[in-house]
Amino acid sequence: MTPILTGTAIIIVALLARWVLLRALSRRETAQQLVRPARLPSLLWCFVLGGYGALQVADLPVRAAARFELWIEALLIASVTLSLAAALALVTAHQGGRLGLTAPVTGLGQTIVRFATIAVGTLVVLSTLGLTVTPILTALGVGGLAVALALQDSLANFFAGIHLLADRPIAVGDYVKLDSGVEGYVLDIGWRSTHIRTLPNNVVVIPNQTMAKAIITNFNLPEPRMSLLVPVSVSYQADPDQVERVLVEEAMKAAAEVPGLLDEPRPFVRFIPGFGDHSLDFTLICQVASFVDQYLAQHELRKRILARFRAEGIEIPYPVRTVVLQQADWTGPKTRDE
Repeated sequence: MTPILTGTAIIIVALLARWVLLRALSRRETAQQLVRPARLPSLLWCFVLGGYGALQVADLPVRAAARFELWIEALLIASVTLSLAAALALVTAHQGGRLGLTAPVTGLGQTIVRFATIAVGTLVVLSTLGLTVTPILTALGVGGLAVALALQDSLANFFAGIHLLADRPIAVGDYVKLDSGVEGYVLDIGWRSTHIRTLPNNVVVIPNQTMAKAIITNFNLPEPRMSLLVPVSVSYQADPDQVERVLVEEAMKAAAEVPGLLDEPRPFVRFIPGFGDHSLDFTLICQVASFVDQYLAQHELRKRILARFRAEGIEIPYPVRTVVLQQADWTGPKTRDE
């Protein structure tokens, strides 16, 4: 069989095998996402296999055939490396989301995985081509010092991002508040900056170095559930026991109807802060499922409490100030001589 026929036959068989494999994997969404980076390179692999098969039956000088085989192997390894790097980035993101890990689901985590895979593949390609890796690594080490001096800020942000991934004070999806006043959801931790989406739906980009130095309040740790404190003031004529009963009843009713407001643990009331200047001050304490659930919960609770207080005849006082002026005997304006 001639080299052309051999190569063509191998290419046809490889293309059929590729079609069958992709069709079988396309039935599963997860597998389809992982195979997607290899769709285009797999076409190259089919032709590379055909060329390799044709080379085996071709009547070429041994030295030329060996050189062609060497370059074919290097091309195949490089193509597989790029596809594997993209697939591993998707795998780490997918598995990190399922296992609750911080690093893989961020842009920086995927970048590290992709870079490490490409670095290993590059070393394998160089070794396959017969190039000595040691001088190259030495040159990269010397050149790396100059690059590090020129990119101090970028490298500081990069290693600060690694610190954030290792220490795990935040994760993608957490609602956080910084000491600078910025608060919102963590969208991504990249190699240079962290992206935070605020409640008005704006994105704040913060350098990783600044993020690593900031005092961070994470409302998702140790768990997303949090306490909601609703201050309530009534007049001094109100019965504290009645006020407590009404507040708990309305909180329990709201928990059954308002999304995010929890009935377990059971809502309760404390007579705190206590005696105010013009009112009895109570605090209704209940639980919400997440930080943003508090806004709807407070809205509904206050409406229900106001309506119930009016029905029960419980007065909500307003500040009253009594100004006492002491009148003194007035003898008229004094002269300079007096």
